[in-house]
Amino acid sequence: MTAPTQGERILVFDAGTQSIRAALIDLEGTIRQIVKTPIEPYFSRQPGWAEQEPDYYWTTLAATSRQLLSSMEGGIDQIAGATITCQRATVINLDKNGNPLRPAILWLDQRKADMENHLSPVFRGALKLFNKYTTVEKAIRECKSNWMRQHQPELWDRTDKFLFLSGFLIHRLTGEYRDSSGSMVGYLPFDYRKHRWAGPRNFTWKMFPMDRAVLPELVPPAGLLGHITQKASQDTGIPEGLPVIAAGTDKTCEVLGAGCRSPETACISYGTTATVNTANDKYVEIKPFIPPYPSAIPGAYNTEAMVYRGFWLVSWFKKQFGLRELQIARKRNVAPEVVFDELIEDIPPGAMGLMLQPYWSPGLNTDADAKGAIIGFGDVHTRAHIYRAILEGLAYGLKDGMQVLQKRNKVLVEQLRISGGGAQSDAVMQITADIFDLPAQRPHTYETAALGAAIDAAVGLKLHPDFDSAIRSMTRVTDVFEPIASNRDRYHQLYERVYRKMYARLKPIYNDIRAITGYPAL
Repeated sequence: MTAPTQGERILVFDAGTQSIRAALIDLEGTIRQIVKTPIEPYFSRQPGWAEQEPDYYWTTLAATSRQLLSSMEGGIDQIAGATITCQRATVINLDKNGNPLRPAILWLDQRKADMENHLSPVFRGALKLFNKYTTVEKAIRECKSNWMRQHQPELWDRTDKFLFLSGFLIHRLTGEYRDSSGSMVGYLPFDYRKHRWAGPRNFTWKMFPMDRAVLPELVPPAGLLGHITQKASQDTGIPEGLPVIAAGTDKTCEVLGAGCRSPETACISYGTTATVNTANDKYVEIKPFIPPYPSAIPGAYNTEAMVYRGFWLVSWFKKQFGLRELQIARKRNVAPEVVFDELIEDIPPGAMGLMLQPYWSPGLNTDADAKGAIIGFGDVHTRAHIYRAILEGLAYGLKDGMQVLQKRNKVLVEQLRISGGGAQSDAVMQITADIFDLPAQRPHTYETAALGAAIDAAVGLKLHPDFDSAIRSMTRVTDVFEPIASNRDRYHQLYERVYRKMYARLKPIYNDIRAITGYPAL
């Protein structure tokens, strides 16, 4: 295929938890240029809180855009359109003038709303009768708008628009209060089956009470959100009037960018939250009242299991114990993963008996008392063993999730596509293949979230006729890691005889820890 002609590159913004990226991607799925700006993930004014100033995201995105476009090769008229993918479930309150009323509350935030008087006794009884009360209670308590209504009622009354981060940045870019239906992952009255706001009689309006007017207009992935305004053009350097196309959340776009189109191929994302996803044209709930998330393809779904703090654990390890390797990587001008792979190249599978349970923060699959654990220490163990145990523990946790997805989808997973920062590591790829006993495939870029968003934009701008052709043209596999039989057999024993028993046996101790220390607070 020849080099892109005029108007055949997509400008993609990927606003994650730890960085904001701007990338130019062509119709073959090649990232022609990319600029990554690290960000401060959040600040905490109280234990367990995670907040960030909304305008910090916008000014960082604008500066990242200007840096990319100022060095763009070939001229700015090659850009056909723009799109954006964001971290999930980070919420922002705006007043009637579009100004933030308070800091954004991130998806990492641990504050909880009160249940008292939220539901009538009749509703409570009905939910308990059908064994759904615990799930509904957790959703109500996790909902940040419920917390605001209880603790900041005057601020909530002044809220003219209640948006996810994606909706806030789309408004800054286009002036429109719109968002992609593919970005609706969080505690809002959203119909996950039909990918639209819930009907007026839907029970979710009782779970998450709010005025429909505070919510944005929804546009399906690949739909038109609006055009770059004059003000946004001045701030970002993007040409005024450029179309902005709807994509989806970062995880949703990773699945699409990894080329996963059916449940036979699972997408493992080693990101801040580690997830295993399968794409599906059918609506399949993993647990009752836990819906599949909207896909980055209109009308489709992603079934997902997660390890909440996921590859954040690797970042934690690097920060706490990996300064030497980070310095070596900078000196050699290589990715840090290369040096960390070397750290564990002589550590055998199973990390000489170290086993890690990766619940540094509880998620959907665990209760509030869940904590992380490493067991099996002896005097032979070093930080290299700990690092390998982290990688193995994450893979065990995701394998747990994949087995649930297979059962609910009634389809066996035949192969894995690995995305996120972990895809850069040969050690991570091989450990994943060995623990899952499946081929682990590395996409041609680990920036699969940006690539998935670019696929949405390419289809929406008619640069590719449909999603299937766009996926064929823009995604591909470069490396395949096959399971090593001896490693697979050892991991199978450790998973079945040790890992799967750890949580049940440690849970009573976690309950005692919380009772004694008060942490984590309920």
